[in-house]
Amino acid sequence: MERATGAVIGSAVGDALGAPFEFGMAGAFSARFPAPGAGGEMGGGGGWNAGEATDDTQMAVHVAESLLERNGLDLPDIFSRFQRWAADDPRDIGLQTEDVLTRGLPWDQAATAHYRSSRHAAGNGSLMRATPSAVYFASGGQRATMEAARRIAALTHGDPAAWEGTAIFHDLVRVALNGADPLEHLPRTLTAVDPDHRERYAVVLTPDWHPGQATEFNGAVWPCLGSAVWALRTTRSYEDAIRAAIDLGGDTDTVAAVTGGLAGAVHGPASIPTRWTAPLHVPLPGGGGRILRLSHLLDLAHKLAS
Repeated sequence: MERATGAVIGSAVGDALGAPFEFGMAGAFSARFPAPGAGGEMGGGGGWNAGEATDDTQMAVHVAESLLERNGLDLPDIFSRFQRWAADDPRDIGLQTEDVLTRGLPWDQAATAHYRSSRHAAGNGSLMRATPSAVYFASGGQRATMEAARRIAALTHGDPAAWEGTAIFHDLVRVALNGADPLEHLPRTLTAVDPDHRERYAVVLTPDWHPGQATEFNGAVWPCLGSAVWALRTTRSYEDAIRAAIDLGGDTDTVAAVTGGLAGAVHGPASIPTRWTAPLHVPLPGGGGRILRLSHLLDLAHKLAS
């Protein structure tokens, strides 16, 4: 339960911290906040209010609430919630996700149609929202959690590469929730990845890989996941992992959200500074005008884990 709470809260905090630095230069976070622990990091900026989470956490909450209210995986229900969210003028929405959700096609056709027409559907949008479902399905074991990840990812992302990256993340969170080291477990996780995509992920998840070696922007799913694992591997605390992730620049909110889910599961909720959790809030388009705060996210995490 503690690790599950760390994962859910950790992902949302990473998202909110990374949002003001999205598409910025590498090192911008440390340039603005050079002294770790000095405070002020949740000050907002870039169009975001202090402590405000983005579409990453908003979509994650919709997944979580569907799983809990429908007592399991109801793909049409998740897709309908995504559609309502997209129609309610979210402050940020990925181009691919917006196209899929506004095509007017059924839940099991929209992402496929987008992929056929664009051939570019391996963005990190299915990965950014994956922490709640990783927590929910963890108790079912590796096969169940990775298959659930693929099915949820496929709602908006037609490229199987996105499915496999989301599945890897699910399994790493599962391992961490059980108290084991997800980095040590990586070789076993990779054996469960589709062979057509295994080598691509093996490259970015090796211990000697650095995000500077990425051949694609970290808005793509595999460098995003690789960057999050790198940030976890090269640091010893939640706070340092988040700082490292945001300092990479680029798609900082999503890289930090993915890093935060992993680091929160590994280090636990006590590792997340209260100066970061206190202002955290999640405006929820498609959710009846609600604004979720820490207490709501804690309640979600407990229900997902139980």
